[in-house]
Amino acid sequence: MPAQIIETNNAPFNKVEVDPVTLDIMENALRNARIEMDATLVRTAMSPGIREQGDAFPLIADRAGKMVVGQFGSFIDGFLRSYPGTIEEGDMIFLSDPYSCDGAVSHNNDWLVLLPVYRGGRLVAWTAMFGHQSDIGGKVAGSIPIDSKSVFEEGVRIPPVKIYQKGVYNEEMVKVVLHQSRKPDWCAADLNALIASCRVAARRVDEMCARFGEDEFAGATDLLLARNHRAMKHLIETSIGEEPVSFSDYICDDGVGFGPYKISCKMWREDGKVILDFEGTDPQAPSSINFFLNENMFKMFFGIYMIMVFDPQILFNDGFYDLVDVRIPEGSLLKPKYPAALAGRTHALGRIFDILGGLLGQRQPEFLNGAGFSSSPHLMYSGFDKSGEWFQLFQIGFGGIPGRPFGDGPDGHSLWPGFTNVPNEFLEKYFPLRIERYEAKPDSGGAGLFRGGNGIHMTYRFLEPGTVAIHDDRWFTYPWGVNGGQPGDRATKILERADGSKEVVGNKQDGIEVREGDLLHFITWGGGGWGNPLERDPELVALEIRQGLVTAKGARDYGVVIASDGSVDGPSTESLRAEMAENIVETDGPFNFGPDIETLRANCLAETGLPAPVQPGSVAA
Repeated sequence: MPAQIIETNNAPFNKVEVDPVTLDIMENALRNARIEMDATLVRTAMSPGIREQGDAFPLIADRAGKMVVGQFGSFIDGFLRSYPGTIEEGDMIFLSDPYSCDGAVSHNNDWLVLLPVYRGGRLVAWTAMFGHQSDIGGKVAGSIPIDSKSVFEEGVRIPPVKIYQKGVYNEEMVKVVLHQSRKPDWCAADLNALIASCRVAARRVDEMCARFGEDEFAGATDLLLARNHRAMKHLIETSIGEEPVSFSDYICDDGVGFGPYKISCKMWREDGKVILDFEGTDPQAPSSINFFLNENMFKMFFGIYMIMVFDPQILFNDGFYDLVDVRIPEGSLLKPKYPAALAGRTHALGRIFDILGGLLGQRQPEFLNGAGFSSSPHLMYSGFDKSGEWFQLFQIGFGGIPGRPFGDGPDGHSLWPGFTNVPNEFLEKYFPLRIERYEAKPDSGGAGLFRGGNGIHMTYRFLEPGTVAIHDDRWFTYPWGVNGGQPGDRATKILERADGSKEVVGNKQDGIEVREGDLLHFITWGGGGWGNPLERDPELVALEIRQGLVTAKGARDYGVVIASDGSVDGPSTESLRAEMAENIVETDGPFNFGPDIETLRANCLAETGLPAPVQPGSVAA
């Protein structure tokens, strides 16, 4: 039964003309309100994941719950369809359970606050914010157990509840929730930050209504949604063909020995709509890498990708959703059956963007990107220090953005553009560790006319005994290159003990015990290259050697020979490039995936130091 909206004023909104100048003012006011939500959040939150890295996502929606400005698509549609209660003025909704909101949030760590904005007894808008909580209880510190077999092992699950009911704060419920966390002070501050962000945006909406009128505000949001619909309709008609195209990519493993897991999608245009069908995606995993993909969220991902590639000036919002039909098989990795584990869904979420890139560029290879840093790898480090105080780090790692049609991929960047790096000084001040290395890993970006961005080599020295957990991917398969570009390098993690011994550890592994003086080399992967590397300017390659982004050995992937003084050896370069051009192996289509899966399996232990994952079968949880 859907939610029931209670209004004390049932007067309908009048349709009014909103002139272009007023529309432009209101559009930019909404954009600014969204930015103010972020600013409020980071100034109020305490956890490093939100305060330092910005792992939170705002939106402002119209009265029907359609996102007008935001980043992650509307969370409100799934909530309204599944919430059996009433919505009244003064209410505020709090939730985190993906299964109770149709995947509007995708694991229990994401706490979501929804605020209906009333004015004069009528619902005029919604504001919402969700952010990743660093600990919500569960079997491991950080609450993202790799080997969990159900969502019940992954910390407190919050169904949609009223944290405020008619303006009254539900303090007892909040106490129960915070009691589950190892870091209740962080959670309390972060929850207050989510609430404050929503209230700031609600205040700005109220001010807009006071200045321009409620009918004008409603008319402006309708126009912004309609404008997006027109733009997306044109992009779909001109960029998506009626002949289906397909693309598949992989999650390397599930952390319990199985992998890789295939994600497949087929795309075509039919009756003015784009169809995105995930038939052929592997069944759900027995561990936590499942991603409960909300259809509207994927529509937003699709829309963002289309807009960023073809027309970045468009304000993306929910206005085009009726133009996209998303089909996800039940029981698959992307729509697992309750109560499948979901905590480690980051890798599949990120890989969706590589899937979109592979689909949308096939008809127009000139718009293709290589595979990029399609994940948000995590490092958790926790324990008790010498004074008996509990410490707990949650950090998101960065890697290489792919080579693109218009230039190199940035080195050491996040999957999410708004995320920022945690300063090393902050880490060393508040946690018992030292950062001994933080640099781009040379040659990890795939060679190409436009180089893939390099991954990061970050070395932690632990100053207290504790437990480490690592969540990463792309250690088994390669981040592919396009249009002649080479794949990027893979990820690896090396634990160097204080006694000098070294061991390769898994890229999805909990419960790694570390001692004082141990080092962890946390190395992420690079982006795939774009275009023929033999066409890259040799002088640029030489410059990047001096900058530490490419080595003299890696320069040979571009057919560039470097002399002893660091300059380009012109004759040797010309000779090498001619030889390499004669031996170029043509790929089937624009993609260079590197070796096939069976070859990767055969060579896995020798190349990575880790045993190959076992092919998953029908492994429904």
